[in-house]
Amino acid sequence: MNTSLSQYAIIFAWLLMLNIVGTCSFNIHCNQKDKHALLNFKQGVIDPSGVLSSWSTQQDCCQWKGVMCNNITSRVTTLSLPCHTTLPTYTDKVDKSHCLTGSIHLSLVEFEFLNYLDLSNNDFLAIHFDPVDSQTCHNISADTTSRQCVNSSVLGYFDLSDNTNLIIDSLEWLSRISSLDHLDLSAIDLHREVDWLRSVTMLPSLSYLVMRGCQLEDLSPSLEYANFTTLKLLDLSGNEFDSELPKWLFNLSSGITAIYLRSNSLRGQLPKALLNLRHLEHLSLRNNKLNGPIPDWLGQFELLQVLNLQGNIFFGSIPTNLGNLSSLTNLVVDGNQLTGVVSERNFAKLSKLKVLIMGISPPLIFDFDSHWVPPFQLEQLSFAFAGPNLPTWFYTQTSIDLLDIAYSSFQVEDKFHKFVSRRMTLFRLRWNSIYGDMSKVLLNSTFIGISSNDLKGGLPRLSSNVNLAQITNNSLSGSISSILCDHKMPSGKSNLKFLDISRNNLSGGLTNCWKNWRTLMHINLGSNNLTGQIPPSMGLLHNLTTLHLHQNKLYGEIPQSLRTCRSLLIFNVRENNFSGNIPNWIAPSAVAIQLRSNQFRGNIPEQICQMPSLIIFDFADNNISGHIPNCLHHMTSFVFNNASKSKLTFYIVLGDIYYYFEDSLDLVTKGQGLHYNKNLHFVTLIDLSSNELSGSIPPQMLNLVGLHSLNLSFNKLVGRIPEEIGNMENLESLDLSTNQLVGEIPEIMSKLTFLEYLNVSFNNFRGRIPSGTQLGGFDASSYMGNPGLCGPPLTKYCPQDTKSEDVNPYSEDNDGSHFLSWFYIGLASGFVTGFWGVCGTLFFNRKCRHAYFTFVYDLRDRFYVMIITKRNLFPSSKKFFLWQ
Repeated sequence: MNTSLSQYAIIFAWLLMLNIVGTCSFNIHCNQKDKHALLNFKQGVIDPSGVLSSWSTQQDCCQWKGVMCNNITSRVTTLSLPCHTTLPTYTDKVDKSHCLTGSIHLSLVEFEFLNYLDLSNNDFLAIHFDPVDSQTCHNISADTTSRQCVNSSVLGYFDLSDNTNLIIDSLEWLSRISSLDHLDLSAIDLHREVDWLRSVTMLPSLSYLVMRGCQLEDLSPSLEYANFTTLKLLDLSGNEFDSELPKWLFNLSSGITAIYLRSNSLRGQLPKALLNLRHLEHLSLRNNKLNGPIPDWLGQFELLQVLNLQGNIFFGSIPTNLGNLSSLTNLVVDGNQLTGVVSERNFAKLSKLKVLIMGISPPLIFDFDSHWVPPFQLEQLSFAFAGPNLPTWFYTQTSIDLLDIAYSSFQVEDKFHKFVSRRMTLFRLRWNSIYGDMSKVLLNSTFIGISSNDLKGGLPRLSSNVNLAQITNNSLSGSISSILCDHKMPSGKSNLKFLDISRNNLSGGLTNCWKNWRTLMHINLGSNNLTGQIPPSMGLLHNLTTLHLHQNKLYGEIPQSLRTCRSLLIFNVRENNFSGNIPNWIAPSAVAIQLRSNQFRGNIPEQICQMPSLIIFDFADNNISGHIPNCLHHMTSFVFNNASKSKLTFYIVLGDIYYYFEDSLDLVTKGQGLHYNKNLHFVTLIDLSSNELSGSIPPQMLNLVGLHSLNLSFNKLVGRIPEEIGNMENLESLDLSTNQLVGEIPEIMSKLTFLEYLNVSFNNFRGRIPSGTQLGGFDASSYMGNPGLCGPPLTKYCPQDTKSEDVNPYSEDNDGSHFLSWFYIGLASGFVTGFWGVCGTLFFNRKCRHAYFTFVYDLRDRFYVMIITKRNLFPSSKKFFLWQ
């Protein structure tokens, strides 16, 4: 009886305690040991946006941002402080200025119960843990000098991914976190860690390993076994592996289900040993150098859901055995060298197929039964085919959300118009030969890309759902009003951000219907036949970041209404007939301004110096006069060599995918016209050539240390080249030709070690060309038209290089030579005088001016041939001096 009472008493006590715990669980208090560890962590962190502002000693640490505690023990179990960033609008550099930075300082000895740690997508620069045993500590970060190691813990989830400025020398410390189940170190620089595989295989509980883009090089291809006993997912994409697939991969006994090795340099054929991984559900090997035929034994993977072999060197046909993969949802084989016939046998049992991507050039031959109805309903379809018509089964797919047809030739019919008028996320036609007119089609997809199809007729219509429309490099004609002035478009309801209808045959004016498209951020109407002026309504596009109107027939002044476009980064109106003064109101944030080959006049406004981000400053081939502003050194992108930090890339998010477009410009540099797109952000250029600029070159201008290309040719500049030109240590192209510059070429120019192109011809320079490999390595044409210049690479010797008796080039021993020299000089003078009688009055016409210098160059070459001939007829030991 007493025993029973005591048992009841114990039970009652437990119930009472549980009641108390349950009551207090809503008012837990942080463990002091954990609180101390958290405050130590905070001390090493730089927190620019106050993410940790709630971490106050006056507040319970279980209430701090990112901290979670166990309801019963009050111990910290979770520390989750990922930084949330969004894709930028017009740069590929994600803004992390609000993210945590500094050092990660953690004591897993004090954090005894921490099992979840997420510090992803921040900007940490160093990481270290408190030492517990000085005999076994290891340095793990390149940016810290303390001895570091960690003790065993209960930590199961550790995500440090996308801290892109963090360098870790060694991963040996991982072995002390034996409880790790999930490890993500993506985008951490691990190039110094040569034995990474051994470190991660010492984690007995690891099931999820992601190390994307870590600059790893050694995949240990000859290693037979790797001690992954519980691994289910392995992602080593985006590294620098240059080998065959490793042997240890095929000997995994853990029942691995997902392998991602995309975007490396893996080579060789797929070994049949891959069949050892019978539980495989996801296999992605895209963007490698794998070759050989796609093996038919891949059809034996009964559980395989995703097979991605895109972007390799596989050849031969697509094996029909892949049609047996009844679990397959994604089949991606494009970007290979596959050939042959595709029929319904390739898809016999693929009832779960959702994604089919097989856009191969030259296209595969489709041989489908016209009555065949697929067992699947696709959500994404990308293909290329050889045949006059789309396959019949195409029109049975009613669930397609992403459609991409390339490298094909077909007739567009009414049923195709109806099919593509449905609302989809993506509709793209690329590099096809399409017969038919799409001008009456209303496109309703979020993203539309219709490029290089030789389409004729007018522009298709756009619904208010369209976010991005790229309809370029076709043969479309007619007015752009058909796309912009659609009366069926609800006013102000457009979502269009990106419009590119360049490289067509469009004509007429720019219309005044821009008020309906106020969400526009990127406009490219270049390389058409558009005429008229820029309408005032374009000033309503307050979100506009890029405006390309190049290579049209537009005229008039740039309207003041555009001054409200304060976000404008690229303003490109080259090769039109615009006139008036250069606008002095262009947005200070501008990155590129290209006004070349128009009729702008007046002075360069000093407001141009207030554009710290400008990297392209192209005003060439206009009628600009006055002096070069001496304030250009205030343009910091030219002063500091930091222009390459971000690309000019336009991003648009489309659900779980994103589209990016790298902007481009045609620039004249290094003596030739070049097209820049991916490398545009590396270029820093000032081109003021072919204008009427006068005065001297301001010394301040030559302090632009970050400038790569400077062109001041075909102006009326006077004076000397300032010695400050030696400061331009990154200069690659310099053109000062056809001015009235005088004096000697500064010796310091020989120190411009990156200079690839130099032209100082047709000035009044004199003296010796500075010696050294840099300036002497250029062709003589770089210095022609300067009668006072001498020394290599010219054949004219400087007087101080000859003996006193050889100074007179016309001695008594060379009477014939003396006579012929003056004969050729007289002949040249007469010829040039005659030319001036015909064309001299037209010299100030730009076309005639270029014709004149072409003539001079040709005349120079002819006289050079005459001189060589004369030397052969009248050999002499004397040096022969004649303008050449």
